[in-house]
Amino acid sequence: MDSFEKNQMSTLTSCTNHLLKEGFTENFSAHKNGIEAPSKGRNYSPSEVKIVSFYRFEGDSDPGDNAILYTIETHDGTKGLLIDAYGGPYVNQKVGQFIKEVEEFGKRAHNPVGPHCSTDGCNDAERRIRENKEDQNSNL
Repeated sequence: MDSFEKNQMSTLTSCTNHLLKEGFTENFSAHKNGIEAPSKGRNYSPSEVKIVSFYRFEGDSDPGDNAILYTIETHDGTKGLLIDAYGGPYVNQKVGQFIKEVEEFGKRAHNPVGPHCSTDGCNDAERRIRENKEDQNSNL
């Protein structure tokens, strides 16, 4: 992603489109005991995945536009995306629980991707994910 210009990834849509081209084609959905890969009809437990990276997007005027995009790779090589709201009433508690249970944080730093994506502290994946979980737990 180094050659992908940061202004082209300033929105969730542009980032998602780029990641699809990078091979993250599965649209994962969270369930009680893990995530599902609908195109494969397969479920994965937290121990079967790693979070490759994540991107947080912050809306300029509407907190409902805040989102977090996780890039995930499974133990069998399936690569895809999992999207959740970032804070507020739209947070999916199943996503938060799944992320909390994932043991391997294979997060790699990414370049600043625009004004809507917060990249400060990207090398500290566990701290950022912990903050996300705390936000989600405060909405319970």
